[in-house]
Amino acid sequence: MNLTGRMIKCSTTSEVFHAFVPVPLALENPIELSGKDTRLLGEANQALGRLDGVASILPDVSLFLYTYIRKEAVLSSQIEGTQSSYCDLLFHEDALVPGVPLDDVQEISNYVAAMEHGLRRLREDKFPLSLRLIREIHAVLLRDGRGESKDPGEFRRSQNWIGGSQPGNATFVPPPPEYIQECMGEFEKFLHSPAIPTLIKAAMAHVQLETIHPFLDGNGRVGRLLIILLLCNERVLSVPLLYLSLYFKENRPDYYRLLQNVRMENGWLEWIHFFLTGVRDTANQAAEAAKRILRLFDQAQIQIETLGRGAGTAQRILLLLQRKPIITIPKAAAQLGVTPPTARGAITGLEKLGLVREITGKHRNRVYMFSDYMAILDEGTAPLPR
Repeated sequence: MNLTGRMIKCSTTSEVFHAFVPVPLALENPIELSGKDTRLLGEANQALGRLDGVASILPDVSLFLYTYIRKEAVLSSQIEGTQSSYCDLLFHEDALVPGVPLDDVQEISNYVAAMEHGLRRLREDKFPLSLRLIREIHAVLLRDGRGESKDPGEFRRSQNWIGGSQPGNATFVPPPPEYIQECMGEFEKFLHSPAIPTLIKAAMAHVQLETIHPFLDGNGRVGRLLIILLLCNERVLSVPLLYLSLYFKENRPDYYRLLQNVRMENGWLEWIHFFLTGVRDTANQAAEAAKRILRLFDQAQIQIETLGRGAGTAQRILLLLQRKPIITIPKAAAQLGVTPPTARGAITGLEKLGLVREITGKHRNRVYMFSDYMAILDEGTAPLPR
C-alpha cells in the first residue's frame, strides 16, 4: 500500500502476479505546490492565454485547427510507435500517393476523428465530459485498422499489462477487470470537481487514466486526447491549438518514468512540474509557429502579385495550399472551377517563385507542396527510431 494505491495478489492457471489498484483522486486540491511550481502554473496558464489570443486574431482559425489537430494526432500516435509522418497523413487523406504505411496512417486518421468527435459532443451537443464520452472517443479511435479487434468503446474484461511478455514479468500491471468500473466511476467524479485548477486536474487525470488502463488498446492516446478535451471543456482553451504530445514525444523516457514514479513512489510533484513545463513550452511554441505561418502567407501573397495576369488564380491556389499544403493540378482545377491548363499555369508560376515544388519526380500524377509551410508544420514530427 502507498499513497496512490495498493498492490493486490492475482493468479492465473500459469502464474501469480500483483496488480496495482489506484486510490480515487481527491475531489479537493490534493497537491501543495512549491513556490516555484506555483509560478510555473501561472506561466503555463499565461502561455495558454497567449495561444488563445493568437487564435482570436487569426484570419481563419479553422485553417489552424485543421493543421494543429493533425499534428497532435501524428505526434500522439508516434509515441505509441507509429512510423507515419504528418506528410503521410495528408497523402492518405487525399489518396495522393500509394505506399504510405496504411495501418499507421489509419491510426492517426482515427485519432483526428476521435478528437473532432469529442469536441463536437462537448461544444455542439453540450454533452458532459463523462465515461460515456470517453468510451465513444475510444470507439472512434479504434474503429478501423489495428485496434478494431480490441473491443472499441468498451472497458476491458480481461487483464492487461505494460512491458514484459506476461503479467508476472511486466513493468506495470493495472487493476484487474473487476475493479475497472469502480475505478472509472471515481475518475468521472474527479473530472467534474470544481475545486482543482484545470491544469492540475488535467495532469492528474492523465496519470490516473493511464494507471487504470481501462481499455485493451489505445489507453495512451485516449489519455492524451483527454488533456485537450478537458482544457477546452473548462474554457482554458477556446480552440485545441495545443499539440502537447510533441513535448511527451521529445521527452519520452521521462514521460514514462514519471508516470510510473507517481504510481510507485507518489511522485506527483515531479510529474506536475514536468507537465506544466510541457504545457508552457508547447503553448509558446504553437503560438510562435502560428505567427511564423501568418508571416509566410503574407510574404507569399506579395510574391504572387509579381505574376501579373496569372496572379488571381495563383492567389486562389495559395488559399487551397494554406488549408492543405499539398495539391495536384486536377484537384486545384476541380476545387477552383477552372480548366486544368489554367491551374497548371498558376502552379507553374508558384513553382518559379519557389513557393511550391514538385515532390514525386514523375511526369504524370504530379504532386506539389507548399514547402516552407510544410516545414513549419512538420517540425518535430519525424518518427521515432524503431
